[in-house]
Amino acid sequence: MRKLVILAALAASLSVAACNTVEGAGKDVSSAGRAVTDTAKDVKNNN
Repeated sequence: MRKLVILAALAASLSVAACNTVEGAGKDVSSAGRAVTDTAKDVKNNN
């Protein structure tokens, strides 16, 4: 029983860590997309 609880806690902590990593990656991609969009708008407005 104790091993099962330890394994469940380990699995839960790994899944939470994975979610944070994916969320951080999503924010990075979103930020990069905004930068590209802003640059494209600046180029369009300057021509």
